[in-house]
Amino acid sequence: MAGIGSYLKKHTEALVKDVGLEAACEVTGKSKATLGRYYSDSDDHSDRFMPIDAVALLEKVARYPHVTAALSELSGTTLSYDKTHKNSTEGGVNSDVVALSQRFAMLMAEYSQSIEDGIITINEAKRLLRETSELQQVLISMKLHLEEEAT
Repeated sequence: MAGIGSYLKKHTEALVKDVGLEAACEVTGKSKATLGRYYSDSDDHSDRFMPIDAVALLEKVARYPHVTAALSELSGTTLSYDKTHKNSTEGGVNSDVVALSQRFAMLMAEYSQSIEDGIITINEAKRLLRETSELQQVLISMKLHLEEEAT
């Protein structure tokens, strides 16, 4: 359970930072200290997690549903995420392929730079994780466009 809790806390922190601490306080009606406790790895706060309604409010304004994606990964389910509106015809498979190749190139450049000294530091790992998440979002967009064309 400790591993799951730590994993969820890291994604909760990513969600709050995605929205911004000040904005997260406004959206949820919680204080900075309270939000901090939700993702603190301190033993005093190990059993504190963000309420699901606060997660929903934050994910509505975030660029990516960090906590929902983490829950999906933990349960072994696949999450289809589309940050555009359902009726949006923005882009298509061709633009997704371009975005995919650009994101993959950025991931490989980040990896190359990170592994140059033979050690991937925590900050380098965080940047690689961020790039991997961006790549995942492009793949999901591509999947949705392909599904749309298949029907």
